[in-house]
Amino acid sequence: MSVKAGKNARELLLKEYRGVLSTHSKAMAGFPFGSVVPYCLDAKGWPLILISRIAQHTHNLQKDPKCSLLIGERGAEDVQAAGRLTLLAEARQLNDEAEIAAAAERYYRYFPQARDYHRTHDFDFWRLEPVRARYIGGFGAIHWLGVDDLLLANPFAGEAERSMIEHMNSDHANAIAHYVELSGLPGEPAAEMAGIDSEGFHLRIGQTLHWLAFPTPCNNPGAVRQALVLLARAEVWPRAEASEA
Repeated sequence: MSVKAGKNARELLLKEYRGVLSTHSKAMAGFPFGSVVPYCLDAKGWPLILISRIAQHTHNLQKDPKCSLLIGERGAEDVQAAGRLTLLAEARQLNDEAEIAAAAERYYRYFPQARDYHRTHDFDFWRLEPVRARYIGGFGAIHWLGVDDLLLANPFAGEAERSMIEHMNSDHANAIAHYVELSGLPGEPAAEMAGIDSEGFHLRIGQTLHWLAFPTPCNNPGAVRQALVLLARAEVWPRAEASEA
């Protein structure tokens, strides 16, 4: 397994935000059951989902937590040539109040519309705890990935990330608009920053999410600030040197 394959697979997981959740059918024993779910990544880099208690996939997970999440490149013209990732995992419902609060704070930044139906309907947060992954980067580029090969914990999760995001959204709307322009994303409605990790940051434009890579990984808030200042002054988006590793 190459380091590049792990990084490419992780970037796919970071930037797609939705996938096909496959569970073991409770109603039809032995058959897989697929459903589309939005997700974001938690502090450990694990997918976090919000699902209804009455949904079939929830009943399935309550009986058997083994599942998979299939993620493909959005808008790919040739799905056979595009990257895709199958993440094998065990699902766990969050029951601890502190875990639920942290999950809600993070998830609502990515999917603010979820706040309403979480409050008015019986929805719960679940975490997909990865076991192994299968990544296909195109024809012939096929890899089995271990958890350590694929996932990175977010060093900023918690107060550091919240502070950076609030600062950018409150005081640097022009810089965010410049990032949107540099990356060729839609300029309307105005973008807001939704998350920051060591390899890039997440923008929400309306209800659509986009992940943009830093030129080089950032391991502390000071490095994030330098990267964001560099991008705010750039005329073209710098290529990430680490993507060739």
